[in-house]
Amino acid sequence: MDHYMVVRYRSGQTPMDRRVEGRWTRKRCTPGDFSLLTRSEQSHWHWTECINVSHTYLSDALMTRVATDITDRPVSEVRLHDILQAQDSVVTGIVDAITTEAEHRGLGGSLYAESLAIQLAVHLFRKYALINFRNDVPVGPLSSSRMRRLDEYLDTHLHEGVTIEQMAETVGLGVWTFSRHFRATKGLSPYDYVTRCRLERAVRLLSTGTQAIKEVAAMCGFADQAHLTRTMRGRMGITPARLRKEGRG
Repeated sequence: MDHYMVVRYRSGQTPMDRRVEGRWTRKRCTPGDFSLLTRSEQSHWHWTECINVSHTYLSDALMTRVATDITDRPVSEVRLHDILQAQDSVVTGIVDAITTEAEHRGLGGSLYAESLAIQLAVHLFRKYALINFRNDVPVGPLSSSRMRRLDEYLDTHLHEGVTIEQMAETVGLGVWTFSRHFRATKGLSPYDYVTRCRLERAVRLLSTGTQAIKEVAAMCGFADQAHLTRTMRGRMGITPARLRKEGRG
């Protein structure tokens, strides 16, 4: 999806499971709640009860223009925070006004909707977004001390949901700058690196430990045993059960 999205829960309530960056989050979403999803981010949603929601989409062009205007700096990337369930009367009030305009199309509707979208963008930047600025410094690898600090952080937090924002903060860089330097260092994205670290830990535990496979999955940050199995089969061509059997054989 190439737009930023605000989901507004209007009626009904349900447990809502969402996976972003390989991490599942569960909340109970009720009327008045909203969810955010940043652009160009893979996500999976699962709910079990009937609900009525509205989706409000903000384009990258709008968000970048507003971010540039309010900071007076060239912007490279805007990311919304990973929020599955929250309440904010400003957010829901603006998206309700946009929804009403989309349904009834009054005089000057396009101009009115754009002005509402700008108000929404400014509020999101104040509370729920991260802005990265353009950096024309040549891209080089991360220093060994920064990479060591990052690996230590991952080793401690690998069983949790590790986000790119947390990784960038650990080495003292913005997300956009960190991503460029990290790829120059490792030749792959931060997300792929985290997945590789998780698989390496899983291989060690399965080869030498006695924990059940579902315990290994939890210790390595996978959502469940099935998630570990899918990832290992897709990237290594072997299942956890087969790897354990061959390791003990």
